[in-house]
Amino acid sequence: MSLLSVALVHHPVYDKHKKVVATALTNLDLHDIARSSRTFGLERFFIVHPVAAQRELAARIAAHWQGDEGAEKNDFRRQAIDLLAVVPDLAAAVAAITERHGRPPITCATAARETRDGPAPMGFRAFAAAARERPALLILGTGWGLTDELLAGCDARLPPIRGVGDYNHLSVRSACAIILDRLYGDRED
Repeated sequence: MSLLSVALVHHPVYDKHKKVVATALTNLDLHDIARSSRTFGLERFFIVHPVAAQRELAARIAAHWQGDEGAEKNDFRRQAIDLLAVVPDLAAAVAAITERHGRPPITCATAARETRDGPAPMGFRAFAAAARERPALLILGTGWGLTDELLAGCDARLPPIRGVGDYNHLSVRSACAIILDRLYGDRED
């Protein structure tokens, strides 16, 4: 099991006009990132949302799959959803990891856009090695990405996922799966 957890942040993130907003919870993000987290042996998957009604929705979705009926329909889904923790802000996720391990995690964010703020990009292998040595939190943003201030406050930053053309707008759940594969995928070098 890895010492890595992932946080899906719904605030503070940008909208397409670079206004700071809180985005709505997406059922697909919850399910797919939980499944990727379980597949790659992560410790925890945090949904970070400041709006109580959105946190309650995430908890209700999780409760369905963790209950008898949901687990009977799809126990693999229950196993993935068991990694889920719903928190109001990033500080609560960091506090939960700190409490579990007795020391704070390395915080590492990623964004689809290039930014000069914050730490220089760290390679995927270097971050994976760090996450084997001490607790780590991979921070992903919704909407049009994490705010510059949040990125600047992290200990590390992974490079953006790049395709072959000018189009660069992956869903966060797709980007998460690619990042986790680059960190922990079983491949020959």
